[in-house]
Amino acid sequence: MEHCVFIHTNPKQILGAIVARHALRRSSSNNDRFDVRFINTTDHPFLHEMEGQLYLRDGVKRVWLNDDLQSFTPLRFMPPALMGYQGRAIVMDPDIFAVADIWELLNRDMQGKAIMCRPRSGTKGLVDRCLASSVMLLDCAKLTHWRCEEQFRSMFDAKLDYHDWICLKTEPLESIGMFENEWNDFDHLTSRTKMLHTTRRKTQPWKTGLPVDWRPAERFRLFPPIGWLMRGRRKLFGDYAFLGNYKAHPDENQERLFFGLLRECLEEGVVTEQMLEAEMSQNHVRHDAREVLEKTPPLAPPPQPPLALPA
Repeated sequence: MEHCVFIHTNPKQILGAIVARHALRRSSSNNDRFDVRFINTTDHPFLHEMEGQLYLRDGVKRVWLNDDLQSFTPLRFMPPALMGYQGRAIVMDPDIFAVADIWELLNRDMQGKAIMCRPRSGTKGLVDRCLASSVMLLDCAKLTHWRCEEQFRSMFDAKLDYHDWICLKTEPLESIGMFENEWNDFDHLTSRTKMLHTTRRKTQPWKTGLPVDWRPAERFRLFPPIGWLMRGRRKLFGDYAFLGNYKAHPDENQERLFFGLLRECLEEGVVTEQMLEAEMSQNHVRHDAREVLEKTPPLAPPPQPPLALPA
C-alpha cells in the first residue's frame, strides 16, 4: 500500500505495540486505505552487533544496551526504506494510543514538507529546540538520505550524536512542518486529543509497581551538576540503581483507556492469556494487570464503525 503506519518496538514494549495497533484500527473508518506494521528490534541484527559498545549521546559516551526500554528509537528512521522511498508513512512509539482516525493525518496536505511532527515539551522544546520524532508523518520520496543502519553506526564513531539525530537537528528546517499537538498529546487526554502519548515513562499505566528499567538522561543544560551526579550513580552502582519503581498514572482516565483497549485485545484473541502471563512474569506488565482488567469497564464504541480490515 502507499500508506502505512509503523509502530517501532522491542520485546519490553511489544504488548503496548499490540494495544496501539488495536487502537489505530478501532478508531479508523478507513482501514482499507492503510497498513499497520511493526518494526521490532529483534528483526534487525545491526542493533545487537553493537551491544555493550559506546555511542555518543548528549555529548557524552553511553553504553548501548538492547534490553533498554527505548532501544527501538533508532528504528524511527527506517520507514522510508521499508516503503521503497515511496508513498506516505507515519512512525510512532509503542506507547501511543489513537482515539481519532489516523487516516486524517496520513492523508493531509503536507505542503511540500518531507516531515511533519510537533515540538518537544518543557526545556527540551523551548531551550534545546528539540522536535518530537515519536510521531512523524513522512513523505518517503523526500527522505532518500535516511539510511537507518548507516546513521546508527555513525553514533559509535562519534560522527553523529543520538540527541541531534532523534531531535531531527540533522534535517533542514525548511523540510519540516508542524502538525497539531493533539496528534502526539503528551500525557493529556481531553476531547481534543487524537493520539494519547503516555510519554512519562515512570507512570506508564501498564508498568505500575515494577522496577524502573530505563536509563534517565545524563545531561541537564539548565543545571549540569545533576548530569554529573547521574553519571556517577551509573558508573558506581549500575544502570538502574536507585531509580525506584514505576508509579501509578495520575490520570485514571488514561489508565482506563489502556486497560479498556487491552480488554478488547483479550476478548478478540489479539492478546492471549498465555502472552499476558508471560509479559507479567518478565516484568514487562504490572503484576496486578488481571485485577485491573476485572474492574475496568468496557470502552464506549468509536464514533464511526470501522470498515472491514484488509486481508
